[in-house]
Amino acid sequence: MIVETCSASVYIQDMGEALKKYRICDFTGQLAGAGATKWLSAFGAEIIRIEDPVREGRWDILRGMGPFKEGQSGLEYGGGFNNHNTDKLGITLNLREDKAKEILTEIIKISDAVTENFAAGVLDKWGFGYEDLKAIKPDIIYVSNCGFGHVGPYHEYKTWGPIVQAVSGLTFSSTLPNQPPAGWGYSYMDHTGGYYMAMSILLALIHREKTGEGQWVDLACTEAATTLNGPALLDWTVNDKPMRQEVQPSSNRSQYQDMAPHGIYPCQGEDHWIAISCRNDMDWRNLATSIDADWTVSFDQESRRVSHQDDLDQKLASWTQQTDKFELQEQLRALPIPAAAVLKPAERIDGDPTTANFGLWSTVQHTAMGEARVDGLPVHFSHSDWKMERGAPCLSEHTNDVLTRLLNYSEAEVTELYEAGIL
Repeated sequence: MIVETCSASVYIQDMGEALKKYRICDFTGQLAGAGATKWLSAFGAEIIRIEDPVREGRWDILRGMGPFKEGQSGLEYGGGFNNHNTDKLGITLNLREDKAKEILTEIIKISDAVTENFAAGVLDKWGFGYEDLKAIKPDIIYVSNCGFGHVGPYHEYKTWGPIVQAVSGLTFSSTLPNQPPAGWGYSYMDHTGGYYMAMSILLALIHREKTGEGQWVDLACTEAATTLNGPALLDWTVNDKPMRQEVQPSSNRSQYQDMAPHGIYPCQGEDHWIAISCRNDMDWRNLATSIDADWTVSFDQESRRVSHQDDLDQKLASWTQQTDKFELQEQLRALPIPAAAVLKPAERIDGDPTTANFGLWSTVQHTAMGEARVDGLPVHFSHSDWKMERGAPCLSEHTNDVLTRLLNYSEAEVTELYEAGIL
């Protein structure tokens, strides 16, 4: 088939089948875990998602949680849950029962990996820690993703993405001078933790392809977050320079190369903004010509612009707020000066042709919700691209299929297991 991207039409072979030979026994939830196995399912891996029938799958708090499509609500309609679990199979197992554990053991025997992002030790308590998994299938891959990993003084603590961001130092990096840390505004490490987990699963699969060895990948999300502080950590270890100084950090300003103005400025209307960066005196002269005001002359030299950024930002803001952000964006780019309107979600999703042309938003068919739009993946492969067609599983939607197709149970046996409270 032909897929239109922002750069070219590329031919796709075996779309969504690059990982088709792999099967994952999946306990992940929320975004930090479910977001990882979503990547694998998009490339064809068979993801068998295990849920608890007693709690109606709510060990993933996003099941049944909004946002909802208009007129819909309830267990099967959670927008976030649907977004993170496309093309996965969903089964229920009441792991309080020995028979359910027996069925889980059968699934593990035919799986390539077991994945979870519970707090440390949950699978051990159920009798499915790494040593137990190896006894079931010696070459199994086990990938766990929790806040502090399974070793070390913090391993018993539970975390969420914002806690990981705080402990790792990321929250500290986002602030204005003489102000407390502002944080990053959303759960960044749930997204990024999922990316690291996806990489961990794939690297373990590559290792097993080469050596035949399975292994436990113990991912500590806080350590993953700490690596994202790269330049700040280098500045401290090499130069003894702390991140927080008299005028730093100022999250909108250039931290390492002198550039001014360099920030986010208000535009016409409520809560509309534009990002502007002047890299050198030439950029500033072009901008000053566009502004056409006497005050710009006093900022002709870069050294003065950098040393008087508060005054510069105030004067520039008084100019930018008179103009529509998109009009100003095009006006400045024509000079050319690096500038971009700050997009709100609806503008980014529905109004930005670059994301639409790239195919970033996929429409899937959900059994209960009907058609629903979800996040695609920000990448395209020329010969083995991803695809998303089916929404997240409804509770126990594929239990019958998995038990009959993969484990050779009869329809009557599955019915008996439901009646006995096993499924």
